[in-house]
Amino acid sequence: MATVDTGTETRDDASLLALVKVMVFKHLILLVRYPVNTVARLLTLIILFAVVFFGGQAVSGAALTDSWDGIIVGFFLFTLSIIAYSGLAWNVTREAQWGTLERLFMSPHGLGTVMAVKTVVNVCMSVLWAGVLLVFMMLTTGRWLTIDPLTVVPLVLLTLMSVIGIGFLFAGLALVYKRIENVFQIVQFGFIGLIAAPTGDIEWLKLLPVAHGSYLTRMAMQNGIRLWEVPTSELALFVATSVFYLVIGYYCFYRAGITARTRGVMGHY
Repeated sequence: MATVDTGTETRDDASLLALVKVMVFKHLILLVRYPVNTVARLLTLIILFAVVFFGGQAVSGAALTDSWDGIIVGFFLFTLSIIAYSGLAWNVTREAQWGTLERLFMSPHGLGTVMAVKTVVNVCMSVLWAGVLLVFMMLTTGRWLTIDPLTVVPLVLLTLMSVIGIGFLFAGLALVYKRIENVFQIVQFGFIGLIAAPTGDIEWLKLLPVAHGSYLTRMAMQNGIRLWEVPTSELALFVATSVFYLVIGYYCFYRAGITARTRGVMGHY
């Protein structure tokens, strides 16, 4: 009778777990070793929201009262999107500057797996950053939203899948063309438009990345709608769109890696 040798699978699992531990450790080390940058990142978001809140009160007074729930959810999703996106797009540029990009490519797991693990770590960290900002925003405005983990977590993760797909796309461009930081910044501003898109009124906007997830997350956190109360057709379209952008983005990253190796520019900057 044939036997299955699980030794290789065990070694692979242990190696992958070691990769995850290293990525988490590296992320935490960078946060600790550059405390000014770490604190400034969070303070920038807090100050930006404070300016919007207090400035809006001074200019419009009670006119914005009914809009704060949507603004809070928008800021929350914007924070998640920026950190998840930058964790891919900007990291490729930094690795090239540090001269460590080729080492990642020579990993036994392959560059794609390494970047995927980086993405998972960045998403977990982005949830912590966005969670802190969310609490601050609700304390500042006095507006307490409905946060049902069984609903909000799946919606947010599916929304971030399309963001990660965009991140993979521009990470691939960075592999080939190197200095495209200005393009990164333009895309970051584009997230604002996608998050604020009137998806509830214009159906075709649901096909855009982030837009449909932003709409459903707002409905869940503002109106207390549960995941199982969302129409099946809406969820099916949302899942299909999120998976589509993730797969397309990863494929573009994979093809860009082949192009960079063919041109001999993988480790150049």
